[in-house]
Amino acid sequence: MRLAILSDIHGNLLALEAVLADLKTRSVDSTVNLGDCVTSPLWPRETLELLDTLDLPTVRGNHDRWIAERTPPQMTKSMQFTFASLSPEQIARLGSLPSTLQLGHDVLAVHGTPEDDNEYLLEEIADGRLANATRSTIDRRLGGRSDSLILCGHSHYQHAAHGSANRLVVNPGSVGCPRYADDEHPHGREASSPHARYAIATRRSRRWDVDLFALAYDWVAVADQARLNGRDDFAEAFLGDS
Repeated sequence: MRLAILSDIHGNLLALEAVLADLKTRSVDSTVNLGDCVTSPLWPRETLELLDTLDLPTVRGNHDRWIAERTPPQMTKSMQFTFASLSPEQIARLGSLPSTLQLGHDVLAVHGTPEDDNEYLLEEIADGRLANATRSTIDRRLGGRSDSLILCGHSHYQHAAHGSANRLVVNPGSVGCPRYADDEHPHGREASSPHARYAIATRRSRRWDVDLFALAYDWVAVADQARLNGRDDFAEAFLGDS
């Protein structure tokens, strides 16, 4: 079994297209999307339309839920742009996505943790920055889940770690949004890059291989789109000080 894992696309159509082109060379059996599909000042509607053609098993991310639950005055600038770009039907579909997915008998897909789409699974906040969580913290967040492979997103941090009982947790990183691209993010920025990230998990006997990918693409065009939509701050995450 070879499973491609996408997460946190955040409306970055060009990054998603780069990942899909790369996947065509990888011979995977299936692909799962861990949510936060379109929120951004980029191409939310176009990204969702492309995802609709793929019909991937998709988990609801916290942003997918917020777009459906909140009113514009309660939203960040990126959420407001996304809300205005989508039809009511599209917004309702994002909000109705499942909070968890069971893939086969022992693969669990979530956005944050099994119980909370807005909580990190593999990380915790230390001195205002993300740090790797301890195994005991991961175990507590997993609760009694015994799946051999648990897939999560949310942090945009590409990483794999073991919980107890050989439970492997994989975060594929963000397809389309560098960490802390929004100035409104609650944590201070850390060094990152705008590469399009995803992962492939391959089952071999009783263990999983994990390949983590970071793809170059035309992120200057992404920054240009953010600026076109009035978000110079968002563009900086793709270009730094250039």
